[in-house]
Formats: sequence, C-alpha cells, structure tokens
Amino acid sequence: MKSVCNVAVELIRSGRAHSSASARPLGGDMCKELKTKVLRLLPPTSNGPCVHQESQTDGAEILSCTAKALKAGHVVGVPTDTIYGLACLAQNSEAVRTTYDIKGRNGHNPLAICVGEIQDIYKYCKVKVKEELLGDLLPGPVTLVFERSEVLNKDLNPFTSIVGVRIPDHVFMRRLCQMCAEPLALTSANISSHTSPLAAHEFQELWPKLAVVVDGGPIGDQSRLGSTVVDLSVHGKYRIIRPGCALSSTVDVLEHKYGLSEEPWGDGSLTSPHAETHTKC
Repeated sequence: MKSVCNVAVELIRSGRAHSSASARPLGGDMCKELKTKVLRLLPPTSNGPCVHQESQTDGAEILSCTAKALKAGHVVGVPTDTIYGLACLAQNSEAVRTTYDIKGRNGHNPLAICVGEIQDIYKYCKVKVKEELLGDLLPGPVTLVFERSEVLNKDLNPFTSIVGVRIPDHVFMRRLCQMCAEPLALTSANISSHTSPLAAHEFQELWPKLAVVVDGGPIGDQSRLGSTVVDLSVHGKYRIIRPGCALSSTVDVLEHKYGLSEEPWGDGSLTSPHAETHTKC
C-alpha cells in the first residue's frame, strides 16, 4: 500500500489535533511507524466532505490507498452522507467477520451493502420496484431493503433472505465502490449501542483496528439517526424498518408518486421493526 508520506494528507493524532486549524503533516520516519493510515480529505463543505477541484490528485491518491486496503481484506473508516462508517468488501467473508469483531456487534444483526451506481443494485438484489423509484431516492440518505440475489456473499447476513443497499450521496464513497468493483459492507463506525459518529475523532478508539481512516471533516446538519431504512421486498408495499433522517421525503415518494401502500407489521413475514435490523449508515 502506498505510504501516507506520498499523499497530500494530514495525520489527526487526537480529538484535540482534529479540531485544530493547523494539523501538521507527518515526517517520513513517523509515517513508517504507523499501522493505521489516517488520510484527510480537503476541504469539507456544509453538505458533507468532498475533494476540492484543486486537490483532485490528492483525492485520487486517497481513493487508491483506501481501495487497496479494502482489496487486501482490511476494514476502513470512511465518511458518508449521514454518519461515519466502517467498510469492508461484502464478498470477503473474513473481512465481514472482522467488522463484527471490531464493533462487538451481535452476529444476527445484519450489515447493509453500499454500491456506486443504481445498476449495481440489480446484481446483488431482486428489485420489485420501478427503476425510476430508485433514482428518486438514490443516491441519498436511504437504505432500500430487497430480497438478496444468489451473487451476494452467502456469509453476509446468512440468517436472512433480504439485504439493505445504499448509495450514499457522497462522491468519495461512490467512487470508492466503483474502484473496488464490488459492494462494500457498511455499518456505523462505533462500538455497538454507542453513539454514531459525525466526525473521525469520535471513533478514535477504533482506529488501531482499522487499516485506513478517511477523515472527511465533520458531517454537518445531521441528527445521528443514520439513513431511513425501508423494506421494498414485497411488490406494491413498503415497510419502514428505521425512520432515520429522511422519513417524510421517502414516504412522500413511495406513496404519492408511486402509489405504494404501507404494510403493517405483525404478520411475521419480515424482521420486527424493534430489532436492530440494519446499520445506521
């Protein structure tokens, strides 16, 4: 993996350093000693972190470094459009198990997958809604739950026939999925039951267990609720699994534009809404 010293990045060594306006670059000797690469995307914007046009080369280096870590089977910390997340290759069973270990997550709580383009959803999910509906909700802070296809790793959520899929409204994450050419398993970057992070330093306790941490700056104007999770696995119906941060706009699209009706809970066909059914990312 390319050294951080060859990338125009900054090391954030603590929460205090993170909040400083002048975090200093590392020297070469210190870079070689680090096990976790902490890479900073510049500059953050009010709508979430992105790579400034003048820093496109730097952003490409960070993408390359993060993708190499994922392809090597490691877990990384990344910004999304809602909260910070932990990501690994969904098709890598060992990496998925490592993600559960890092979070201390119950093995029967599923992970969502993250893809870069709408057409990628059709490879890993059995979609029963119009493609236009997908385009109205994605990319965005919504997780759509479908019946999984046979292509998806059987060791990912082996206890359920459905899977949540995300396309974050975040340029870095979409490009990362495209570079990996396969879905990422995605979950919030925190120990299970702890607060979901809106800044990289908020999950600093997990850094030593990660190969790369991408610091995209603070994620603004979000409520730590994560994405709205909606089950669309039953034709013509929808179920809200988690209200999340985009509930009203999501329901408006589903009901008023596409005529879907809400399926009441209680028939046992899907997971209980009271369970921690999906990641908060």
